Amino acid sequence: MSDKRRWCRVAPSGLVPRYAKILLGPGTAPIDCLVVDLSAGGACLELPRDHKLPDKFDFLHGRSRRTSYLVWRSGFRIGLSYEGLKTRSGISDGLSRTGGLSRLSRGR
Repeated sequence: MSDKRRWCRVAPSGLVPRYAKILLGPGTAPIDCLVVDLSAGGACLELPRDHKLPDKFDFLHGRSRRTSYLVWRSGFRIGLSYEGLKTRSGISDGLSRTGGLSRLSRGR
């Protein structure tokens, strides 16, 4: 059975922080969590206890802070997706043009 995922997941190792924080907004304490795995599109986190999370929150991992969406939940583990990801085409390495001549077309 092949696993056709859009992004490759990677468990944090080496100098990558294993711990992160979920920021719910001003006036609320951040939630510490363990990073189970990361990908270019999101992350899998393990929470120390059950938390009521909104659908949208900020994810702080190392020096990077990303707005994220809660995608799934299973016990103390959650999956999140980063906001603002652009899907890339396999052709032309994701570059597209809305008008004018492309590099492949011939000007007449």
